[in-house]
Amino acid sequence: MRLFAAGVSHKTAPVEIREQLAVQCSEVVDLARTVKLLGQLDEITLVSTCNRVEVYGTTRQTDSDIKSLLPLFCSEPRDLEAHIYLYEDADAVRHLLRVAAGLDSMVLGETEITGQIKNAYETAREAGLTGPVLNRLFQKAFQTTKEIRTRTAIGRGTVSIKSAAVELIEKAFSDDLANKSVMVIGAGEMAECCVRLLVKKGVHSIFVSSRSLDRAIDLANRCGGDAVCFGYCLFEMRDVDVVIAATSSAETLLSGDDVENLMKARRNRPLLLIDLSVPRNIDPAASQLENITLYNIDDLEALARQGAQARERELATCHQIIEAHVAALIEKLNAEDERLSAQQRNNRWMPEPFATSSNLLPTAA
Repeated sequence: MRLFAAGVSHKTAPVEIREQLAVQCSEVVDLARTVKLLGQLDEITLVSTCNRVEVYGTTRQTDSDIKSLLPLFCSEPRDLEAHIYLYEDADAVRHLLRVAAGLDSMVLGETEITGQIKNAYETAREAGLTGPVLNRLFQKAFQTTKEIRTRTAIGRGTVSIKSAAVELIEKAFSDDLANKSVMVIGAGEMAECCVRLLVKKGVHSIFVSSRSLDRAIDLANRCGGDAVCFGYCLFEMRDVDVVIAATSSAETLLSGDDVENLMKARRNRPLLLIDLSVPRNIDPAASQLENITLYNIDDLEALARQGAQARERELATCHQIIEAHVAALIEKLNAEDERLSAQQRNNRWMPEPFATSSNLLPTAA
């Protein structure tokens, strides 16, 4: 039995590559079933976040090309070989334990990834895509993460990407946000986090736009903002200072031409664009326009990393905890694999209960 983890992350691929592999929530189960079938896998779990797309699985095929499964995520053929990593057995266990605890994140120790891993696992488990191996693996990951956060400072005082975006806005306007106007495109969890952080920072003029007007109205009402019909958001952008795109849409919502026409309507007044979405919602070409400042999720890494030095001093303890859990799980999995293999060997030749040595022999033709 091969246990593996394969994928790409912010460490191996820029956002331009990661967005090609990103999986929409509504498509995860169907894609997982397709990959499971084509890859001849016994179990599978897909993880798709802003910073990583990964496949965790098991297979009895010793010669299967696991890396070839990742290009199946792309709508068009892509050569991803240079960006894909592959871990097997103990290395795969170690990798998931590090990821779930936030040790492999863009921001060391960030806690959001734990919830994302839990959601990915629960989605796979409820769809019947996991089995005894992945169930044990993911439970071990959550157990390890809990121990790490209990015994160390990892996860405390981390700066999220959303917080980094708001800090970026503060710096851009010298902390004077009370008279600034911000439009947030999106009404999901990420967008709501941004809106709440903006309110805490004293922003009074917040517009929320979403393809679902009901969700935009709900979020705006809860946060004291104004809802904008998605079809009119470009019109409203003429008067705002900042636009934050925070959606799960796989499409470009603001094209280069959209932004160019917008700047003409604004008479070239400066505009700060922050794209937190993967795939990106704002055309990167917009950054070439005069008086446009555009940041994507990778650009926020340096700001979000501030204050990580204290957490880095805890890494030795984290590694000790992880290695202990890796060894314990691998021992259990190996023992279970050996037991099943022995059982299969014994079941290959099981004579009838009342068979004799004579009638077990082949008869002459």
